[in-house]
Amino acid sequence: METLLTAIILWLSANFELPANYEYPRIELASNSTMRTLYYQNFLLGNRSGADATDNKVPDSPRATELVAVYSSVSKTIYLPLGWTGKTPAELSILVHEMVHHLQNVGGLKYECPQAREKLAFVAQERWLRMYGTDLEKEFGIDPFSLLVLSNCGY
Repeated sequence: METLLTAIILWLSANFELPANYEYPRIELASNSTMRTLYYQNFLLGNRSGADATDNKVPDSPRATELVAVYSSVSKTIYLPLGWTGKTPAELSILVHEMVHHLQNVGGLKYECPQAREKLAFVAQERWLRMYGTDLEKEFGIDPFSLLVLSNCGY
């Protein structure tokens, strides 16, 4: 896993001006309900910056929208869905998205709102997918308007 994380860190830092920090996050597989609990505990406690979530369709999932990953900045842990293998560009793009959040966290980067942190993560995920001839809409059902809503401050 460290070799994969190193490659992703190098790619992100070269393409998105993120700090190349090799303090690797923990990676854990978790159920959707566990990830939702982690996400909403932080949200309800007013510590929204403590967990960032990729909320979109899980590949091969019968449900249209499902939480597919969570990053905890407190524990520096990326929670990926049970069954995640990293064998497809779509699955790897989920890790890329969450690694953006990790690098934002360990780099001490500040944003005007939690949604603003998502903008770069989705841009990186989209660029990753395009290298493999696909995109966020094909893999996760995230169209440009949804992306705008997910990544802009609502005030």
